[in-house]
Amino acid sequence: MHPLPPKHLLLRACRGLPPGDHPVLHYAGLLADLHERRLTAQPGATFAIDHHRARLVHDIDRWVATESPRADRDARLHTETVGTVVDRLAQFSTLAYLTLSSCPDEAVHDAATRLTELATAYEDLATDIATGARRLPNLLVHREYEY
Repeated sequence: MHPLPPKHLLLRACRGLPPGDHPVLHYAGLLADLHERRLTAQPGATFAIDHHRARLVHDIDRWVATESPRADRDARLHTETVGTVVDRLAQFSTLAYLTLSSCPDEAVHDAATRLTELATAYEDLATDIATGARRLPNLLVHREYEY
């Protein structure tokens, strides 16, 4: 079993730094690129970007389902898949980076706080998955992203 990457490596991948050989880091970097493209896309012209994001989210979720240990029978159910959490981390990372260059200090602080809180929540989820203490939504039922 390959554990999920730690939050500091995930955040590095979202900023375009070399992701190493972990597939989730690779997907996170691609998701961040898509979020950057989405920010500059014309209104109504994001279908292809969102479709690609959905595919990457699904690829992350499939990897997690294959590589993670089975959760305990009485493990609590998480409300999101790892793929959706990584997608939000990529989005928040992109927005935080954008605010550094164009927004007042208060907005930068708010964006950094949101990103830090989500990164911590991701790391807690990764630990719970690795120990079998948390179940994830079933891939066959979970349809937040339509193809």
